[in-house]
Amino acid sequence: MGLTARIRTRDGWAVSHAVVTVTDMTGTQVVRAEADSEGAVHDTTALTPGAYTVIVTAVGYAPAASSAIVTASGRAEIGHVTLARQGGTELPPPGPWTIDPAHSSVGAVAQHLGISSVHGRFTDFTGSIEIAPDDVAKSRVEAVIQAASIDTGNGMRDGHLKSPDFLDVDTYPQITYRSTGLAPAGSDRWTVHGELTMHGVVRPVDLDLAYLGTGADPWGGTRAAFRATAELRREDFAMNYNQVVQAGISAIGTTLKVELDVQAVQGEWLPQA
Repeated sequence: MGLTARIRTRDGWAVSHAVVTVTDMTGTQVVRAEADSEGAVHDTTALTPGAYTVIVTAVGYAPAASSAIVTASGRAEIGHVTLARQGGTELPPPGPWTIDPAHSSVGAVAQHLGISSVHGRFTDFTGSIEIAPDDVAKSRVEAVIQAASIDTGNGMRDGHLKSPDFLDVDTYPQITYRSTGLAPAGSDRWTVHGELTMHGVVRPVDLDLAYLGTGADPWGGTRAAFRATAELRREDFAMNYNQVVQAGISAIGTTLKVELDVQAVQGEWLPQA
């Protein structure tokens, strides 16, 4: 006898704080039950055979409603109920996530001579993500990049980028990013508001973030994938060096396109040596 259900997100994660309410055809509440840590609901209240309305709610998710028929056995098997994030946007389940630098990349693209692009990346960085359980907008992202790890595939150019003309890595060895807020920008897309500290200057920088989903890894962990982009102006960070090669054309463009591909491991995790 009673009610059984399993509450899941679109990615199949348990919604442990979900509440299931059952009302009869007169609108009278007959059952109210909370999901356990696995998102499962088991309530032994005996139900009279007939038609009922089942409403599933959880903070941060859009409510879901469906009809249920209770048989002569007094049992109502609701099965799997999928809850969508409020506003139709998705993120991984709440809690801490640690960026895996071995399977992530932090890159930047600058225009060169007005006709082509130079691609660079930072090879030494760490970061963490905290998905807030109740108000997703309060989720946090922090990252620290070692400025001297810049790599464009050319030693002479890398040396110049590390010099006081650009990153000045001896004086400002780290580039940091700390989020200040999160706002939905469409299904599976978010705008991360934050502050970037680079070359001794702090500026607000927004990231256009796409959540790509989650999955198991070969080491027994769970990973989430993201892709993010942003545009920076060098002059905003007091990197004003330029060499004009001909009228109106600079050797290096003033705008940088930042491209991030991130894998994060669920939990507070340290890479293995």
